[in-house]
Amino acid sequence: MGKITGFLEFERQKEAYLPVPQRVKNNKEFVLTLENDKAKTQAARCMNCGTPFCMTGCPVNNIIPDWNDLVYTQDYRTALDTLHSTNNFPEFTGRVCPAPCEAACTLNVNNDPVGIKSIELFIVEKGWENGWIQPQPAATKTGKSVAVVGSGPAGLAAAQQLSRAGHSVTVFEKNDRIGGLLRYGIPGFKLDKGFVDRRLEQMKGEGVTFRTGVFVGKEPLKEITNWAKETRSAEQLLKDFDAVLLTGGSEQGRDLPVPGRELKGIHFAMEFLPQQNKIDAGDKVKDQLRADGKHVVVIGGGDTGSDCVGTSRRHGAETITQFELLPQPPEQENKPLVWPYWPIKLRTSSSHEEGCERDWSVATKRFEGRNGKVEKLVGARLEWKDGKMSEVPNSEFELKADLVLLAMGFVAPAAQVLGAFGVEKDARGNAKATTDGEGCYKTNVDKVFAAGDMRRGQSLVVWAIREGRQAARAVDEFLMGASDLPR
Repeated sequence: MGKITGFLEFERQKEAYLPVPQRVKNNKEFVLTLENDKAKTQAARCMNCGTPFCMTGCPVNNIIPDWNDLVYTQDYRTALDTLHSTNNFPEFTGRVCPAPCEAACTLNVNNDPVGIKSIELFIVEKGWENGWIQPQPAATKTGKSVAVVGSGPAGLAAAQQLSRAGHSVTVFEKNDRIGGLLRYGIPGFKLDKGFVDRRLEQMKGEGVTFRTGVFVGKEPLKEITNWAKETRSAEQLLKDFDAVLLTGGSEQGRDLPVPGRELKGIHFAMEFLPQQNKIDAGDKVKDQLRADGKHVVVIGGGDTGSDCVGTSRRHGAETITQFELLPQPPEQENKPLVWPYWPIKLRTSSSHEEGCERDWSVATKRFEGRNGKVEKLVGARLEWKDGKMSEVPNSEFELKADLVLLAMGFVAPAAQVLGAFGVEKDARGNAKATTDGEGCYKTNVDKVFAAGDMRRGQSLVVWAIREGRQAARAVDEFLMGASDLPR
């Protein structure tokens, strides 16, 4: 514990943002990382609790009190090693994780939690700044080979762990660049892709082979924006590799089957967002979906909807309205009731702060337009009682809508991949595999494992990293009979 009275003396402090008028002019990151003295002061607030609830709140079980103390004493190198011992990519989680660790912080019972996420990002950026993050190739090779299908956070975490264990790892990605939803799902203003690229260079130095433009299985989903140029069969992968780990993301968006859905101008979020990421990378996109001067309606109140709001604002939308089916959550959670668990409360993202109208308990009844193009949305108010919803009588309303973006969550991973391998699915359409006991992360098919969205469904980047790390250990045990990799 760096400073015994730190939590009494210092207030919570997060990174600063560039002003809204400045940041909406481009798709670049606008968060300013903490400076040394501010990081030290924030770390001093950590109480080094006897039971560190922050660690249990964190899906990768980051050893948070330890690296807080190390930041306070300015031992940044050891803090980085401690951080990396549980998290392969803290620069990703330090930017896009919603920080369940902070919700579980003991200070959060009756105060503001420690700025854990800000300190995490400070540590890893200090590591890159000082050249401490270098390739860590295995001292000896095992002679075993592993195919990782999908290059999102789960696939990358698993590939790095397996390569460091001495296996020959090849990552297959259907898109033209590595990164999965890190690359083509998260806007550049939240996660600059240069930070993904520098981590890929480290992994290449560790011996990981990356193959882009390769779809594993059968025909790729037509809804997916970036097409694969090559298809590899499941049979070929099982023949060529000693183990196969499926780590594809959930990209199949939940649809809205209402009258008028067929009108032009209504798109899934994953049709809209990846196009802007490709433009940011210097590509040309024919007939790019843009919000310039349009009345944009985003249906869905989660992170994906927020990303659509921020991207539409940067395009120069005339108006942006975001609807949510559920009731508006309270501005402040009932901490004695929910702590240390993740609370349901009103969350306002940086994209919301940049300008949009938000509305709750709204159902979309139909879309209307002319000449095959959407022009308005017809909605109705909902009343929620005992967890059930009903339409409020005579509550229909109309709203101008030139561009409608569906961001209501994702229903399943790429079914073609699972079907090609003959993997048994659970009730939600995900790969069926347990996470504990003998054979964890292993599917019903010999040599085939599954992790991340492919196994648990749509989730957070930090959960994907956890599952990738744990699956890597399971694959290592399968190949070698035992594993030294951490769980």
